[in-house]
Amino acid sequence: MKSGRVSISRVANTEPSQAHEAEEAKLVRRLQRGDLEALGVLFKDYKQLVYRTALAVTRDEHAAEDILQECFVRLFTYAASIDTDRPLKPWLYRVTVNLSYDWSSKRVAQPLDDILEWISNLAGAFPAPDHRAEEQETTKMVREVVAELPPLHRAVVVLFYMENLSINEVSQVLDLPIGTVKSRLHYARGRLREMLTQRRRPVPEMTYEFT
Repeated sequence: MKSGRVSISRVANTEPSQAHEAEEAKLVRRLQRGDLEALGVLFKDYKQLVYRTALAVTRDEHAAEDILQECFVRLFTYAASIDTDRPLKPWLYRVTVNLSYDWSSKRVAQPLDDILEWISNLAGAFPAPDHRAEEQETTKMVREVVAELPPLHRAVVVLFYMENLSINEVSQVLDLPIGTVKSRLHYARGRLREMLTQRRRPVPEMTYEFT
């Protein structure tokens, strides 16, 4: 009997063009002058990024909506302090994750029922029908492991696997040493390996390169 292995892959990375970064910098400078139209454009560009990150960390749709709104309120409020020579996306990630931490610290942790779907595109992960039941059980255990992670560890997994940030970028967004980011990714994989070994299931491949 084959032991199907689940490959937990990172989503494809799309680097912003220089033209996009230049246009973004113009919008931030307009925002610094109090231009609400510029805020609307930035909201349209980044609302999905902020919402899905908040949802992945909090696993609460209402909380994610509130965090989305609060993130852009803060963008407007603190626009003057934003460096237009640097991309805006890491700033938005940092504010989103911090707001998600604040929310999580005030609530009982909720299960991350769909986190694996966010980070591994499971629609194509189980091609063999005869192994589907076994692999679905593995998927369930992966969800359980991620659900047990503290918010700080959970955020590292979300940013690296779902948002496809590099190790360096995760380090900058979360204001953590690179070694800490790596150790938290190792911790998540280790918890998964421990649970699946106990239940005699193949360990999903959570491959990642350290840069």
